[in-house]
Amino acid sequence: MEIPAARDPVQMARDAFGEGILHVKHFRGETTIVVAAERLPEALGFFRASPGLVYNMLSDVSAVDYYPDDYGAAYDGNQSDYRPERYGVCYHILSMLYNRRLRIKAFADEADPRLPTGTTVFPAANWLEREIADMMGIAFEEHPDPRRLLMPEDWHGHPHRRDYPLGKETVAFSFNVEDIHAHKPFAKD
Repeated sequence: MEIPAARDPVQMARDAFGEGILHVKHFRGETTIVVAAERLPEALGFFRASPGLVYNMLSDVSAVDYYPDDYGAAYDGNQSDYRPERYGVCYHILSMLYNRRLRIKAFADEADPRLPTGTTVFPAANWLEREIADMMGIAFEEHPDPRRLLMPEDWHGHPHRRDYPLGKETVAFSFNVEDIHAHKPFAKD
């Protein structure tokens, strides 16, 4: 069996998706391809099945909240990063055949953060997308199991968002209880 020669994923993506490729960034040997949100599953399937690419393993899915940065500003080509919306979701994929990594990124709108699910291409995205939905509040359309994963069902808010209020009280453990009680305002008799 002959293995096809490795091909350039950026050029193949531009040829296949044209305007669906919004931005490409090369930084320290890593390549990030930003795709239009509605084309995300199609792009993941393309990188997985195309000869010369074969990105057949999903290693991680992560999300970024760019609040309060200047997201949505006009992109002039000189910025260090492309941020058209508040939330970015990155699919980290690996080609085990060619030993190459690639990051596929899509952005979700701040007012209604939604993206199509990647579970149709990579079933392993199931729990990773559920974690993002739970902790960041980004909904994945047509996800097979959209239940909360880490937080209780009655929890309000999404703790990984940058505007989520921080707690003010240190948790008392056996090693720090005296220090905590020294700073608490106990009632005076």
